[in-house]
Amino acid sequence: MRFCNAARTRCRAIDPAERLKMHPTLNIAVKAARRAGSIINRASHDVDLLKVTAKRQSDFVTEVDRAAEAAIIEVLQEAYPDYAILAEESGESGDSEYQWIIDPLDGTTNFIHGFPQFSVSIALAHKGQVTQAVVYDPTRNELFTASRGRGAFLNERRIRVSKRAKFQEALIGTGFPYRAFEHIDAYMAIFRELVQKTAGLRRPGSAALDLAYVACGRTDGFFEIGLSPWDMAAGTLLVSEAGGLVSDLAGEPGYLDSGNIVAGTPKIFTQLLQVVGNHRSAALTA
Repeated sequence: MRFCNAARTRCRAIDPAERLKMHPTLNIAVKAARRAGSIINRASHDVDLLKVTAKRQSDFVTEVDRAAEAAIIEVLQEAYPDYAILAEESGESGDSEYQWIIDPLDGTTNFIHGFPQFSVSIALAHKGQVTQAVVYDPTRNELFTASRGRGAFLNERRIRVSKRAKFQEALIGTGFPYRAFEHIDAYMAIFRELVQKTAGLRRPGSAALDLAYVACGRTDGFFEIGLSPWDMAAGTLLVSEAGGLVSDLAGEPGYLDSGNIVAGTPKIFTQLLQVVGNHRSAALTA
């Protein structure tokens, strides 16, 4: 098995003064995420007045998603007009070896119900490899950032995955199938085994934050089936830069293509991947 993980060895210690010198692209992504967060926070006071459209079953978009995405793109394009973009609402544009991957409001269903678990997710990929990541929780004003090879941070504090090694003590994050149900039997089998073997499962509803929580040690592992690249691109870099492991369901680095992901601390990841593998249907080849 090969694991897509840039942090197999411990990241070097970073002096606080050096940390303030963020990579220029990361600084711009942070600026864009905070601007989107302001739009989201203002709108959260009048959620009942929002126009909500169903893109498909249990998959919603609001005017806030679109406004936040437009604000993000404006900031990014002002600084880097030649970079390509892959965004949840407006799709793919541009032709460059650099590509921004954007989810302006990850957890829209939570947002429209007033459930305070949603985030802004922005990643920058270079030749298909994610190099910069921002996940911003506007409700709690928690800013998760990572640059490849320079570690992961929550606000200005360096974060690491938990040291928990016993599977029966692990808290696992996940996302229930909500629009594509062809793998629901496999998912329920995984769920059944994990409930019996771990300390518990959590389904908060924002994959970007779920991965950020693995990175900072609030949970010990995460798995989900059927995600889109913008759901997880930033979060996966946070996990790997915090010392964790990330792969698809087969232990390979193809999760951005397949949409199927397993992440966790090194020891929990291995055990979680084994459970998922026990129930991986023929259709879930990745």
